[in-house]
Amino acid sequence: MSSIDESKEFIPLNIAVLTISDTRTLADDKSGTTLAERLTAAGHHLAAREIIVDDVEAIRVIVKRWIADAGVDVIITTGGTGFTGRDVTPEAVEPLLEKRMDGFSIAFHMLSHAKIGTSTIQSRATAGTAGATFIFCLPGSPGACRDAWDGILSSQLDYRTRPCNFVEIMPRLDEHLRRPKAQGATA
Repeated sequence: MSSIDESKEFIPLNIAVLTISDTRTLADDKSGTTLAERLTAAGHHLAAREIIVDDVEAIRVIVKRWIADAGVDVIITTGGTGFTGRDVTPEAVEPLLEKRMDGFSIAFHMLSHAKIGTSTIQSRATAGTAGATFIFCLPGSPGACRDAWDGILSSQLDYRTRPCNFVEIMPRLDEHLRRPKAQGATA
């Protein structure tokens, strides 16, 4: 089990929240509000919050902008991970990922199964990294957002979590982009 090392200082991250919905507005976006409230209560900064329709290109425009923004460390999307014709979040985001985080989906489904049983298979929650930014795609229900934040993200986005956490590896996420050529290399 993980634990918090109280001798270490908390490092606040800049987290952007994107709600993907054809019907929600900021006034009635319970899932986005759940995430925004939880991340700020934990001590992180809400770097941005937007709502966009279920459209692959529209989703990609925002996610790409946030990936390129040095002021955004983490992107959390909510909505569009189901199986209906309008659910396109994984199709929009996964091609942008440099590395997939298959363990996130497994951990999410384990937590979800304990609460909603086999209905968890109706979610295509996914995650990965792109441009030194962590990206997590959650279902559109407030309960799923609570479960993902409380059961996975709150500890993995806390530098004090032991034995390991995402914050401690953040400086190395883009090392492949910064690596100098080997001495004598011509390519």
